[in-house]
Amino acid sequence: MTRAVGNSAEHIARSVARFGLFFFLAVAPAFAQESKPSPADAPIGQVFRWINFAIVLGLLIYGFRKALPYFRTHSEEISQKIAEGARAREAAEKRRSEAQAKLANIGTDVAEMRLEAKRAAALEAERVRALARAEADNIERAAQAEIAATERAARLELKTLAAGLAIERAEALLRQELTPKVESARFRTFVVELEGGAN
Repeated sequence: MTRAVGNSAEHIARSVARFGLFFFLAVAPAFAQESKPSPADAPIGQVFRWINFAIVLGLLIYGFRKALPYFRTHSEEISQKIAEGARAREAAEKRRSEAQAKLANIGTDVAEMRLEAKRAAALEAERVRALARAEADNIERAAQAEIAATERAARLELKTLAAGLAIERAEALLRQELTPKVESARFRTFVVELEGGAN
């Protein structure tokens, strides 16, 4: 924006310099002749001076009229650029105030985030503890079931072993008590009972 304003000021200065040079060249002959007595002092000279003045004045008015639209458009461009700069400054001020508001609230936001993180961590810890308890309960139930199954298997094996030992002991006792003599006596008793039962 400053470059545009600088360029327009430079352009205006050039235009004024051109106008000044033109004016000097137009008026210089009139000033140069005043030093000597000339026929310009005569009434005809006065008429030519007024004609020269009218021509110069006409050229000046013509130049100003031609330059006026340029100055107007240039002035409007400068006004627009100033307005754009003001809008840009307002937008920058708004962004700055928003950033300052966010920066002012950052402590509160961080505190809220920390609190939320603590809550989430506590909930997660509780969930993990509940899962651990449930897993421990499942492991305990499985261990108790395995212990009970092992106990049943041990009892069954113990009963089987006890039955086997009882049978061996009974066989040993029978071998001791059943001698061939006792065996034949019992056989006879058995036969007699059979005969008695048949009658």
